[in-house]
Amino acid sequence: MAWDKSTFHKPELGDLKKRLTAEQFQVTQQNGTEWAFRNAYWNEKREGIYVEVVSGEPLFSSLDKFDSGTGWPSFTRPLDAANVVDIQDRSHGMTRTEVRSKLGNSHLGHLFDDGPAPTGKRYCMNSASLRFIPKEDLEKEGYGEYRKLFEKH
Repeated sequence: MAWDKSTFHKPELGDLKKRLTAEQFQVTQQNGTEWAFRNAYWNEKREGIYVEVVSGEPLFSSLDKFDSGTGWPSFTRPLDAANVVDIQDRSHGMTRTEVRSKLGNSHLGHLFDDGPAPTGKRYCMNSASLRFIPKEDLEKEGYGEYRKLFEKH
């Protein structure tokens, strides 16, 4: 069954607390940050896409992932800019750009202007807000439309 944003309804917080790990809940629903270099995807090298852990929104591709040296998965751009929302974040005595998922309204991480070409952007994400789907599982998981990204021409 394909992922369909028209059928997504965000669960109540109590249901999310049961469904997510404590760290996933703290990061996505309470704007938390996981430990650098001690998270699932900072060093993930396989090809595939990253979807939002609550809503399933397709967010990032391994083709846009790079090693930022920060210990968090970093990307130059989202798969579809319509699936992310940028919000000014003035917490912790600084001004940053927070990145949230559009449908799930989950905290994903932050956006910085120190990334590599071609965008110069660094989407520094929390692994706890993501679920990785390897390219060989895209159809099975309902994201078959993204398989073409990984076909060699």
